[in-house]
Amino acid sequence: MIFKTPALTEAEAAVLTEIEKIRTAIKYSLHTPARWIGVLRRSALARAIRGSNSIEGYNVTGEDALAAVEGEPPLDAKDETWLAVKGYRDAMTYVLQMAADPHFSYSEGLLKSLHFMMTQHELKKHPGTWRPGAIYVRDDQTGTIVYEGPDADAVPGLVREFVDSLNSDSSNAPLIRASMAHLNLVMIHPFSDGNGRMARCLQTLVLAREGILEPQFCSIEEYLGRNTRDYYDVLASVGKGSWNPNSDARPWIRFCLTAHYRQAKIIVRRIEEVGAVWDEIEALTKKHQLSERCMFALADATMGYKVRNSTYRSIAEVSENLASRDLKAMVDLGLLIPDGEKRGRVYVASVLLQAIRKRNRLTKMIEDPFMPKPAKAPPSNPS
Repeated sequence: MIFKTPALTEAEAAVLTEIEKIRTAIKYSLHTPARWIGVLRRSALARAIRGSNSIEGYNVTGEDALAAVEGEPPLDAKDETWLAVKGYRDAMTYVLQMAADPHFSYSEGLLKSLHFMMTQHELKKHPGTWRPGAIYVRDDQTGTIVYEGPDADAVPGLVREFVDSLNSDSSNAPLIRASMAHLNLVMIHPFSDGNGRMARCLQTLVLAREGILEPQFCSIEEYLGRNTRDYYDVLASVGKGSWNPNSDARPWIRFCLTAHYRQAKIIVRRIEEVGAVWDEIEALTKKHQLSERCMFALADATMGYKVRNSTYRSIAEVSENLASRDLKAMVDLGLLIPDGEKRGRVYVASVLLQAIRKRNRLTKMIEDPFMPKPAKAPPSNPS
């Protein structure tokens, strides 16, 4: 027996409907032809990779997360951290490929393959195989055991039941199915390590398979990375310390609905921000008679990333020499500021680009969707 999906309350159904409305608007924006969508897509995947790994203590900069997306070496990340990030990148890349496969089905082999991609650099963690014994989850802050997974002998049967549930037809909304996939996998805890990353990656895959949004924009991994304590707390509340599939999953469903609502709102905000930034950068390139391809470097720098020759030439699809000439031209015009020497050199935003980012930044607070809406004041009496 695995965790069952609770029937949605009226409030939960209303929040789900609101999320779908926001996602429909996002989908329309992403399908509108615009070169800056590629900038947003790369950034979204990098943020998901960075967020999910940060939960496990593998912290990288935004630039290194982008480097992972582009297949470039890191600027700062150390060996173990970089191997973990690259492994997760590989698994997410596989998810991107499977999202549109018409012959796809969930299987135990799929779960093992994703796990191997993520953890192959740590052979002592048994990558790609079920854990051989008991497993305990500790609170890093207190050192206390907060969860004990089911017996290792029960794992194969539980995983088979779980995979069957993923492949079965369901009347539940995709977002709810994906949330329950995350919960069941992390509670079964079938691997010696990497169960959280696996559950988050699987949740993204379930959503991506529905075709509601591109996989890069389905994920709530960035949100979970920013709200790790709340994430752990709700899992602890539902898990109740050990394998307990009769426990009420509603707190988890509500947490995921809140996460999806807020992450969707963040994406809407970023679409507005990046679009406005791109318009100003386009005007700059025309003013200085720069090639349109320079906009990719200027956009990355404006959004706060360090630009490298290797990353720029990959995005702009130019040679190393031409990339160097482009970057020098942007430096000579005072648009980019070089930092470092030779192969270690990066380029950062000038004061002018920083100003563009600042005036286009939107900072409106995103509300809790389950908080009661304030009552509207009655119309004033004109008399």
